[in-house]
This record gives sequence, structure tokens and C-alpha cells, in this order.
Amino acid sequence: MIRRISAATVVLALLLTAVAGCTAVSEVGPETETAAGGCGVTTAKLAVDDIVPLDPVPVPKLPVTVDSADGRKVTVRSADRILAVNLYGSLGEIVFSLGLGDRVIGRDTSTTFPAARKLPLVTPQGHDLSAEAILKINPTVLLADDSIGPKTVLDQVRQAGIPVVVVDDEQTLAAVPEHIRAVAAALGVAEAGERLIKRVQGEIDAARKSMPESAGPPRIAFLYVRGTAGVYLIGGKGAGSDAMIEAIGAVDAGSAIGLEKFRPMTSEGLINAAPDVILVMTEGLNSVGGVDGLLKLAGVAQTPAGVNRRIVDMDDGALLNFGARTGQAVAALAKAVYGPCT
Repeated sequence: MIRRISAATVVLALLLTAVAGCTAVSEVGPETETAAGGCGVTTAKLAVDDIVPLDPVPVPKLPVTVDSADGRKVTVRSADRILAVNLYGSLGEIVFSLGLGDRVIGRDTSTTFPAARKLPLVTPQGHDLSAEAILKINPTVLLADDSIGPKTVLDQVRQAGIPVVVVDDEQTLAAVPEHIRAVAAALGVAEAGERLIKRVQGEIDAARKSMPESAGPPRIAFLYVRGTAGVYLIGGKGAGSDAMIEAIGAVDAGSAIGLEKFRPMTSEGLINAAPDVILVMTEGLNSVGGVDGLLKLAGVAQTPAGVNRRIVDMDDGALLNFGARTGQAVAALAKAVYGPCT
């Protein structure tokens, strides 16, 4: 998923908004309070809910000419009105973390942290960009990656004279520093980018060092579920979820049985994967009616995780973000998986 987004991820992009009207997990039912038999459901929460910008705040040094991931050379002359959009919300998160949040004028559907929540959406239909919405707010630079489109909209933006910088789309922990570096370079704050990389890498390293030693690492299966749309997928190698699972010293159950990216969830496949823990996005868990609803899906109740009701959920905007809060996300996931029952 480096240059061209996979067909499975396109499906995800089209369906992520199907649960816009869902309730919070805490409202699903009493099963969310279960602590016995392996803690029941546990919500992984970041230590800090909002973005912590760099201090001191950098001042962009422009113009700059950068290499865009689509092969173009792009000159950015102003960072006064920034628009940073992608499927995961990571680009907007990086811009805010660099300290340039007061220059951001719009957001994508996945950029939901409090500091950005009131910004106008430029993806009014799911994760599809709207040329009209973008041109209306008149950005001086647009940052995007291959996870978002359509490409015709990006072309329209270019034709309007707005520089479009495309960032590489690899969803791994190793790629996070390069994403930060690319965004910082395009906005004329390269030095601040290195400061942010140092902070984020430090958080990732600290999270990894905090992992408990275990005789047998748990097997975790990531399920992408959208009950309102009838979409039930299991993650495998290269899905992004595998990187987060492996970062906490666990085994990605989908990868372990040879799955790649996202595949339709089947009873046989899930039973063969035999996860000790099932990981889901919070809105996905809501969309199937909480843990009780999840256990009714094919094969879930027959897994060790299902038997013990061992479900971990995490906010949609944090779990597969791979932005500037990645270290915090790893720490939150580790605490939810390995921490004591509360």
C-alpha cells in the first residue's frame, strides 16, 4: 500500500462513514463493564485526547520546492492556509503537531481530534474529496496521499493554481518519520519536522520498552466490521493493523495464517486464526451492537477471544492513523492488552 491503495482499502474508505449515527461503546450495554474471564472488553485510550503542538512554534521558510510522491516537483510559496487530507487523518495530525494548526482551514472525515473538529469538511461524501468544498476555502497548499481522491479532484485543484504535495502512503511504524519529514519540508519547517520526529520516535521506543515479558505472546486478530453496511473483514500482513499488533509484541493472527491486507471474515478462517484477543475499531464495535453483537458473527464465539469475551476496541482516528501520536497509540494498545483488569 505504498503507491497505490489496495482495492480492500478502497472498500474501507467508502464505508468508514456508514456508522456516523452510532452511539458510544459505553452506551452499548452492560457487557462493556465485564472484567472477569480475561477482562472482557477493554477500550484503548490515548493518554492525551488532543494534539500537543511543538514549542516553540516554527515559522515557515518559503518558498520551497519538494519532490511529491507522485513524481512531480512542487513549489510551495505560502503556508498561510493549509489543507492536509487522507483516509487516516494522519496528515492533519502531523500539521497540528508541528504547531501549524492555526493555519489549517479544513479537514477530512478521519481528522476528529478536538483541535480540528470544528473545521469545515472537504469530504462531504464519505472520504471522497469535493473540489467545490476545497476551492471554496481557498487553500494555499494541499497535502494528500494516495488513500484519498478522486484524482480528478486533485487535478482540478492543481489547475486552480494550488500546489498539491502527495505524501507516500505506507502504513507502518517505520514510515512515520518519513511522513513527518515530507509534511514539514513541504511547509517550510524542516527543522521542526526533525524535532517532531525525535519526539514521536521517543514515544514509540518508550512504548515498546514498556511491554511485559511473556512466555507466549498473545495472538490478536483485527476485525474491520461495519454492521450497518454488512462489511466484515479480517486484517493480515500489510493491513496496517499488523504493524500495531506486532509493535506491542503480539502475534497478528491474520498474518499467522497467511492472510494479506484485508480479507472477508469467515467462520473457518477466524477459528483457524484462534485469536486470544480480538481488536476492533470503536465505531465498528458499536455498529454490530457491542460485544454481544460481535459474538454473533461467524466464528467469533468459537475463538479463545470469543470464549473469554476478550475484546479490545480503539478509537477509529487513532488505531490505524500512523501520525504524530503513533507512540501514544502503541502505548494505549499495550495497556489495554496487557494491563490489569479495572
